[in-house]
Amino acid sequence: MHKIGRSFILGVSLAATLSATAFARDVVTYATDGGTILEELTKALIRPAEEKLGIRVVTDANADRYPVIKAQVLSGKPTWDVFDASAGYCARGVAEGLLEPLDYAQIPNAAGVPEAFKKEHSIGLSAYATVLAYNTDTFGQNGPQSWADFWDVKKFPGRRALRNYARPMLEIALLADGVKPENLYPLDVDRAYKKLEEIKPHVAVWWTSGAETTQLLFDKEVDMLPLWDGRAATVVGEGGAAAFTRNQAIMEYTCLGVLKGTANKEVSMKLINALLEPKGQAAWATAYTTGPLNTNFAAFMEPKRLNTLTTAPANIAVQVPLDAAWWASPAGEAAEKRWLAFMQK
Repeated sequence: MHKIGRSFILGVSLAATLSATAFARDVVTYATDGGTILEELTKALIRPAEEKLGIRVVTDANADRYPVIKAQVLSGKPTWDVFDASAGYCARGVAEGLLEPLDYAQIPNAAGVPEAFKKEHSIGLSAYATVLAYNTDTFGQNGPQSWADFWDVKKFPGRRALRNYARPMLEIALLADGVKPENLYPLDVDRAYKKLEEIKPHVAVWWTSGAETTQLLFDKEVDMLPLWDGRAATVVGEGGAAAFTRNQAIMEYTCLGVLKGTANKEVSMKLINALLEPKGQAAWATAYTTGPLNTNFAAFMEPKRLNTLTTAPANIAVQVPLDAAWWASPAGEAAEKRWLAFMQK
């Protein structure tokens, strides 16, 4: 009995130790978009990172992350650690002192990311594009192929949706007005808002989240809209009556950053490195239409699938890159603030 009792006590003690070890895992909170993109990112990159690093990753899906980042950093006690956002927000975060410098010694996967996407305080995760999608039950395969077509309510009648956000709606409006891509920047803000006033009466929905666009397109609530290419591809892949064009699509990239003042700086760097793992990025891009920015991912991709991605050479040739630095400038900030007044008219 004595031996049994002792063995029982040792077993309980060991179980308690193992349990304590499990609960003592480093926890890092990652703020990102929700929906299908997060589901596939979790499968391809986040879960493997947890297993490999022995950490726990808590994801917080928040469509409008920058105001939260700013508020958390200014509070002195941020609850988020790592976030991804459009590159313009990372540039703004640097200007406003909201981001920690990256420790590239802990991010060896950064070697596969082109220098243009590597900054002192942020690094590119993936590229994506705002494409023009349309309802094939309404237009067949001959739907609108340019932003000028989107504005042509006589040739392409139907319900329209636009994003309730200045970026990249101003670029889209200027392209619709005949501005050539190479002449977009600095944006002619007055001209863009004037063009938006033309189409405003014909806009049935002003969308605010990626999940909303998927529903609008799949449920045929609108006949055409600009939305992210991954969302459009999901609808098409699930048999929705939809198609989209990459002509004049606005190409942006997402950046990874770390909130200044985080208590989990070291593990945050490890998570960023894991999110840039090329084989995992390839798995993510196989399941979801995105364009990984660690160029080494291409070695793990099936060529046919590679050609459907934002970062495929043929697609880059017809897409229009968004100038994140302009949006982070005083002129860009002013243009963004003007959006609210435009919507309230």
